[in-house]
Amino acid sequence: MAYDFRKARWFRAIRNALLGLDSWIDSTFYSLGVDTAELWRSYAGFTERFHVRGATRAAVEIACEGLTLGVFGGMVLVVLAQPAFRLTASGDWLKKTDLAVTFQDRYGKEVGRRGILHDDAVPLDQYPDYVVQAVLSTEDRRFYDHWGVDPIGLLRAFTVNARSSGVVQGGSTLTQQLAKNLFLSNERTLTRKINEAFLAFWLESHLTKKEILQLYLDRAYMGGGTFGIQAAAQFYFGRSIKDVTLAQAAMLAGLFKAPTKFAPHVNLPAARARANDVLNNMVVAGYLRENQIADALRNPASPVDRGSEAAPPDWYLDWAFDEIKALADAGKLGRDRVFTVRAALDSALQRKAEETIDQMLRESGPGFNAHQGAAIVLEPDGAVRTIVGGRDYAASQFNRATDAQRQPGSSFKPYVYLTALMSGKFTPDTTVVDAPICLGNWCPRNYGGSYKGAMPMWNALAHSLNTVAVRLSVAIGDGDAKKGRARIIATARRLGVTAPLPDTQSLPLGADEVSPMDQATGYSAFANGGKRVKPYAAMEIYNSRGELIYSHDRDGEKPVQVVDPRYINELVFMMTQVVEQGTGRRAQLDGIKVAGKTGTTNEYKDAWFCGYTGNFVGIVWYGNDDDQPMEKMTGGSLPAATWHDIMAFAHSGVDLKPLPGLPLLAEQGPVAQLTDSGGGQTLKVREQLTRKSSQALGTIENLMKSVGEKHSALDLAQRRYAEAELSTIAIRRPPPIVNLR
Repeated sequence: MAYDFRKARWFRAIRNALLGLDSWIDSTFYSLGVDTAELWRSYAGFTERFHVRGATRAAVEIACEGLTLGVFGGMVLVVLAQPAFRLTASGDWLKKTDLAVTFQDRYGKEVGRRGILHDDAVPLDQYPDYVVQAVLSTEDRRFYDHWGVDPIGLLRAFTVNARSSGVVQGGSTLTQQLAKNLFLSNERTLTRKINEAFLAFWLESHLTKKEILQLYLDRAYMGGGTFGIQAAAQFYFGRSIKDVTLAQAAMLAGLFKAPTKFAPHVNLPAARARANDVLNNMVVAGYLRENQIADALRNPASPVDRGSEAAPPDWYLDWAFDEIKALADAGKLGRDRVFTVRAALDSALQRKAEETIDQMLRESGPGFNAHQGAAIVLEPDGAVRTIVGGRDYAASQFNRATDAQRQPGSSFKPYVYLTALMSGKFTPDTTVVDAPICLGNWCPRNYGGSYKGAMPMWNALAHSLNTVAVRLSVAIGDGDAKKGRARIIATARRLGVTAPLPDTQSLPLGADEVSPMDQATGYSAFANGGKRVKPYAAMEIYNSRGELIYSHDRDGEKPVQVVDPRYINELVFMMTQVVEQGTGRRAQLDGIKVAGKTGTTNEYKDAWFCGYTGNFVGIVWYGNDDDQPMEKMTGGSLPAATWHDIMAFAHSGVDLKPLPGLPLLAEQGPVAQLTDSGGGQTLKVREQLTRKSSQALGTIENLMKSVGEKHSALDLAQRRYAEAELSTIAIRRPPPIVNLR
């Protein structure tokens, strides 16, 4: 008989337990439903008391939507604020720009200053009241009433501008302008304005109004290479800000928004008209009465005459100041904040380069539709002698020589040819073929559209043949063009080019953007035998006590051999043929071996000549800021001619050095040049000491320092030695006949 487990006691116990659990679950959920319903009825009865209708209900709905949008907007603001607040992450954000630097050129002559002049700064309490009033009435009347951003001021500016059908008033507060000066650039983008607003809030929460105003007055650029209202008062009127008159204060206050437009030494009528606007603003703001400004209106301020003074090398000083800030941030200058820097700058060459580019643009620019140019000259070891960042610093402070990213065109090809030489498959005499080639759907063509067939590789570079450069990139990669381009990029990186250089099919033809400083760095390795260098300005840096705290020879980054000299020698020979037989013939210098490369980009948007001798590397670029095409300007035209004029001046009277692998044609550069002056030719002597003379002066300087007579005796010794050296040179070497080609 089978066992029936359903009759077993344990089975009945389990069954009863499960039935009990089921009953408990049912009753619990039933009770929960009853209780929930009761709670809902209670809640509904409670909320019924707040039931609204009509206009009241509309207001409640709007408030609810506003709260929702406010929460969402707050989240968006937090996200947008992150880039701005990252700029203030460092605890010493204020000290990073708190430097006072006096710059001297390579011969010890003071050429300009940057940063805050600690020893000359004037506390806000010592300013005349009308100086601060003039600034506030013009820049930010509600400065003491807003919290960094002024909605009322924005509305007023919008209304005035709308009525005037143009931009008459700005909406930025003084705090926003300070935020831009401390943390941001001058780019006109929405991102910058957002960051500016958040940084203004941040400054208001961390600084007092007095501190913000003092910083603004000390840091703003005010034209003429001056930073801060104290430096501007000294520059324009020859007196401290403590002693300026009401008319002078009004003229200074008018500089903050447009220092290059209203600088009195550039455009005095515009500066006086702007000063009158400031005086009237002071009356409108309630600071002065009309009878109190009458005398200032009748007798406007006049700047001191600086017609005989050379303009400061602002392009160079801006770049050099960034170098000093980087050294200070890296802890290489100790805890001092006041420095005197002896730079590698050659003041005479700087003026020559600026004048040459300005003259070329005035005379030939309209025909070529070219509006901007840039130039760099440096020694093969990286010492930068000249930087011209544009046509007119007063019109635009953007440094095209160091910061602009432009397509180099064929001036990039030396990196391609050097990589080919380094591969071991090519020599300058290797036969290459100029013929059509396609990589996928891309088929590059030569300038002019013709093909020359077989030729030695040096000749292909001399005539800048595009198809050969592309064929070389394929051969470098063992048939893989992408691998070949990667090796070309690696070569450029090895030589010091820092631009991104994305891998594109047209990279061997110079389609990737680089800066003129990148080209100067890379070409320096060609001139020095294959050593990578870092361009530098500071030769020596002294602290506020006159102690030498940095010497580039001792503390600077040393050149590093990155390419076998034999490959550099081969490339140098090939690049001399560019100048002697190819596209760069206008760059030839009498009695001096020159190597270089022209560069012209699609639609003639950029034109380059990059060249070097044993003494100097020079980079010249022409183009337009808006990327507008020029009228068929090639690198072998205006850029090569500009390079010739600048470098002929640079080499005058110097001890010549040979190019790597090539003999020296002469021991010293020509002393005299023929220059056109009023329709005739006149001799012009290059005022520059030779290397031996400079070394001798350096020895004298060290001796003078050791006996504490540096300033008086050294200046006298320098003048006498320079006069004697120049006289000796002029007597020893008669002026050569210069080819006026």
